[in-house]
Amino acid sequence: MSITVNLHYTGKDGSARKFAQEMISSGTVEKIRAEKGNLRYEYYLPFNAAGEAGDEVLLIDSWESQEAIDAHHASPMMKTIAALRDKYDLHMTVERFVSDENGVPEADKDFIRK
Repeated sequence: MSITVNLHYTGKDGSARKFAQEMISSGTVEKIRAEKGNLRYEYYLPFNAAGEAGDEVLLIDSWESQEAIDAHHASPMMKTIAALRDKYDLHMTVERFVSDENGVPEADKDFIRK
């Protein structure tokens, strides 16, 4: 079982993008990706109906287990992340997903183009 957390960061005047850029340029993202149990840590820019990127950044963050997430939350990285969130005055919404141990159902496979 893996756990994926989607964090939607929002701010003003490009602050969400600046936050993600600083997370990457400071090496914090690479450190998080190297943590035991991290499966994925990637930022994306959502587009609105007009096809423009707004002032939101989506982080897709996946872990092997709740224990791996708990260790990450107890790590020094969380102080860095929290300080950057404050620096850029970001707000968040969070969605959490647990993997389906059975994988993709046969009925859905016809709709997946490889």
